Amino acid sequence: MPETRLTLTSLLSPWMSEAVQAPTRQSAAVPYRLVDGQPVFLLITSRRSGRWIFPKGGLEPNLEPWENAAKEALEEAGVEGDMGTVPLGHYRSVLSDAAHTVVRVAAYPLHVRSQREAWDEKGERHRHWAVLPEAKRLLNDSEMARIADRLAQRAVNLALEHQGRKQ
Repeated sequence: MPETRLTLTSLLSPWMSEAVQAPTRQSAAVPYRLVDGQPVFLLITSRRSGRWIFPKGGLEPNLEPWENAAKEALEEAGVEGDMGTVPLGHYRSVLSDAAHTVVRVAAYPLHVRSQREAWDEKGERHRHWAVLPEAKRLLNDSEMARIADRLAQRAVNLALEHQGRKQ
């Protein structure tokens, strides 16, 4: 009798949709400002669960991923600024669709230069500026918290470099 090797994937594959097995891609903006040389992060609430997240959305074919992230930040949080083109990292999310689609999200830094008082999704979301410890506490995803940590370190280094050039 031949030996059958069972794996988690082989056990679950009959019940998993193709969309769950192959992650969809999205991009997120990680909006931040420097206040007294320290980074503060802009978090928004998701429409469905009310959890604190970074602005994100599905990739549009005519936009680069970082351009897409900037568009989402403007629509969902009402902020604009200098968008980084290299992701800080990636995290996974699950859509609340019927298939529970797994989404791989690339997170890009957005140094906020302007904040609007009125924006597209103002009536659907809350936004909140938070220092790093509070942002990490509010973000219920450990990888999003690590991305905020990574950006905080870079932002502080950039601020120190900029301050050194002024002297």
